[in-house]
Amino acid sequence: MNLSFHQRWELFAYAAFVVAILLLPLVADAFWLNRFAKYLVFGMLGIAVALSWGYAGILNLGQGLFFGVGAYMISMSLKLQSPTSQLPGAQTPIPDFMLWNAEPDAMKDLCCITDGSWLWIPFQYQGFGIAMAVLVPALIAFLIGYAIFRLRVSGVFISIITLALVLLVRLVIIEFQPVTNGFNGLTDLGWLTLGGVEFDPYLVSTYYIVAIGTILVLLLTRLLVAARAGLILQATRDDANRARYLGYNVAAYQVFFFTVSGLIAGIAGMLYVIASEFASPTFLDLAFSVSMVVWAAVGGRSSLLGACIGAILINTVQATASESEMLGEAWKAIVGLMFVLAVLYLPRGLAGLARDLLDRLREQVPTRRGALPTPQRSE
Repeated sequence: MNLSFHQRWELFAYAAFVVAILLLPLVADAFWLNRFAKYLVFGMLGIAVALSWGYAGILNLGQGLFFGVGAYMISMSLKLQSPTSQLPGAQTPIPDFMLWNAEPDAMKDLCCITDGSWLWIPFQYQGFGIAMAVLVPALIAFLIGYAIFRLRVSGVFISIITLALVLLVRLVIIEFQPVTNGFNGLTDLGWLTLGGVEFDPYLVSTYYIVAIGTILVLLLTRLLVAARAGLILQATRDDANRARYLGYNVAAYQVFFFTVSGLIAGIAGMLYVIASEFASPTFLDLAFSVSMVVWAAVGGRSSLLGACIGAILINTVQATASESEMLGEAWKAIVGLMFVLAVLYLPRGLAGLARDLLDRLREQVPTRRGALPTPQRSE
């Protein structure tokens, strides 16, 4: 198979990225591995935004909804695995905050210790929590996408609807305090357990769960957008009416890719909880969802790898700046400045800049070769 100039460099970039994150444990300690695992999760969110915004033309300002739901689903299982939920005399594990909110004579059982506590019963099984962390965000994304795109809602109206939904779910989580612990979120979680093996967030094996998850998401989405469905999606992004006239079901493609984007965000939420050991309503804040858009814009919304690297880069800069005595109070301004500069001078992000540099390099190489003197044949 003959690859074009850009395809060869793209393949090299993907390979270099994969090798770099797989070899990172050789040079980083446990603290930095745990921190970088979280950055890789944010990179996965960058991929989800690029898939929705860059390839489908759908600016979703509620991506935190799917991330937060995935995080809470797995957190409910891990909370019941925590020592703080193993109470003497209780018939089932019970989160400590439910005891604080329960009536003095309430039965110590998940079925009825407080209103709505029965929702936690199936989460005693960690496999159920993992399945719900994947399926529930995808189902919510499908229902939202089906309602929006079947009615041919487009443009800024999609952003407004998704923004309203993420704020609504955040409000529900906060108000349903006896079951979700409200503003405090879910803390003191147990560790992920697979095959009887516990995964401490600071272990190398836990880092590799996140790293391999990110690699799989990156490669599978790249194959997806290169397939026929991805090409049709990009055609609908450029001109939806023309795609309809050609006989394509535009709404079906939009719903499918919107669902895939939500699925990726839900998986990212699950992996973030495994690495950080908490879930919080801040995951559903407007600022967090907007930050994802900034990551994709800086990295390049039309490049899955670029959006992933942009998310990792911005969060690294943000963490470094916030921990600096000189820049501790200015890190938000620094991130905002990066976004403004990217919009003004790098509309295609860092991925577009890299592509332009490669084009210049390609133009110069033949010129230099042509400038070499032609050898003269001896008589």
